[in-house]
Amino acid sequence: MRKRVELGRFDNSWYNPGRGGGLRLIWYFTNLIFFQSYFFPVYGLKTKILRLFGAEVGKNLVIKPSVNVKYPWNLKIGNDVWIGENVWIDSLAQVTIGSDVCISQGAMLLTGNHDYKKSTFDLMLGEIVLEDGVWVGAQSTVCPGVHCRSHSILSVGSVASKDLEEYAIYQGIPAVKVRERVID
Repeated sequence: MRKRVELGRFDNSWYNPGRGGGLRLIWYFTNLIFFQSYFFPVYGLKTKILRLFGAEVGKNLVIKPSVNVKYPWNLKIGNDVWIGENVWIDSLAQVTIGSDVCISQGAMLLTGNHDYKKSTFDLMLGEIVLEDGVWVGAQSTVCPGVHCRSHSILSVGSVASKDLEEYAIYQGIPAVKVRERVID
């Protein structure tokens, strides 16, 4: 027989989002208008806005419409990066994206989760690192604390819950290595 557990008081007061409530509110509406909508497809303007809010962004960022960025001040992006439509960057903790990276449509980079074993459902965080040349496939998910090494691929619809080796292709839920990536 299963034991019924009453959830306790959610107390994640230890968490510091890195900026005050006023700036977070301004970002919320800026994100809604310029990033999550389809009305502002201008990549250069989006890059400038991200930098204005504390993101480190290299050259030639393509950020398609309907992208959701939780906290830009926890975001570092290299050069020649492509972020597809409907991508969700849940940057409660640091997200580092190297150069020549592709994050395809509908992918999620999740830095936060909850401890289901505790009645208080405590927040758990883990930084995400996507090294140079990584490709995160459409509708795939990178979980908190995952490090995708150089030129690794997470295939369409897969879930990376553990680190990905360099020059390797991963597939499935949870993602497992299916072969080496060979680049001509």
